[in-house]
Amino acid sequence: MDVFAELAGNVLASVILLGFGFLFGKYRERRLQQGRNLEEYDFYPFDVDEDKALFLDLERFSEGVSHLLRHRDRTAAEQLILIGQQNSIESRLTGDALRDYLRFYSKYGGDKVMDDTNRFLENYERIVRLIGESFPETGIEILLHNLSNPAKALAHLQNNVTGRNVGAPATNLVHDLKTRRLQNQDKLNYELNIGSRKFKCTTIPIYREKLGLVGAVCINVDYHYLDEVVRNDPEKRDLFLDALLRTDMVLDENILSKDEYENAKKGKRHFRDFSYSS
Repeated sequence: MDVFAELAGNVLASVILLGFGFLFGKYRERRLQQGRNLEEYDFYPFDVDEDKALFLDLERFSEGVSHLLRHRDRTAAEQLILIGQQNSIESRLTGDALRDYLRFYSKYGGDKVMDDTNRFLENYERIVRLIGESFPETGIEILLHNLSNPAKALAHLQNNVTGRNVGAPATNLVHDLKTRRLQNQDKLNYELNIGSRKFKCTTIPIYREKLGLVGAVCINVDYHYLDEVVRNDPEKRDLFLDALLRTDMVLDENILSKDEYENAKKGKRHFRDFSYSS
């Protein structure tokens, strides 16, 4: 009986150890699949120069490619692929570094990473289109940049005031937005003066979980048109307001708070109307 008891105890201990090993292996496998953010590695390929502007370090980039070819980490690899495509990396690498990157791109399914990013931005394209169509012919442009390919970033454009076309490049927008995020700055209500043209602009970056910056929505107001033409020409001012106030349908919905709803029923006509009977 003692022999059987000892044998049963050994079997039970082995089963427990086996189960623990299996669960630990599954946890480790899941952890490896989830991976780490690229910023957690020493080879994170961006650095800041003396002017606090972000720049891509090609040596660190290639070091990251080499490491991720040897040590699998899908999260970091997909982020590095996006950074590479955002910076036209294939035209900047040569020799062994380029061959390694092409192998790395294939190993981690670079085409799928880019396709998924494009599909992710499709809903933002719809948002840009609908917002733009809400105030046509007003001198207020709204557009979507797909920053997975900065060389052909402009993906959708409504109310064109800058003369650009779909497929236009985004110049240094990627580095600028990454630098501002590093400095915790929003790119809100900024002024651009280009020759005789002047614009009031806002740029809203689009971040995707695990990949980081993938796009941006930009709003550009043609300053001189509104300030010099619309403001000083009653006919143009009426056309501007007509475009802004245009409606295409009538619905029965309540978007007011409870108090504002009650005030509206008493005669309140707008948010700064205090002449109604309370």
